[in-house]
Amino acid sequence: MLLVREIMYCKPGKVRPMVEKFRAMNALGPRVGMPKMRLMTDFCAERYWTLVAEIEVASMDEFERMMQGGGQSAEDMKELENIMKDYHDFVEYGRREVYKIEG
Repeated sequence: MLLVREIMYCKPGKVRPMVEKFRAMNALGPRVGMPKMRLMTDFCAERYWTLVAEIEVASMDEFERMMQGGGQSAEDMKELENIMKDYHDFVEYGRREVYKIEG
């Protein structure tokens, strides 16, 4: 099992709009075969305005399939595009971490 962590460093005052986008993705998730995301914002972190979204997947193959839209209809893909539209306006930069869950 793998833990995939998406770390977004938002622009000042833009964490809440990004959280709302990720919540909307979470609501769409079960319909498109995505696992439930755990969303976290900074309380005390390396820098302010940080959003972290975590999911667990069985393998990198499963993660790649999800990232390529496997199992999603054209309608679902369009809805996902609409949810994430203009998200670059909220984010300065980000990174992805992948961990093997050992226990």
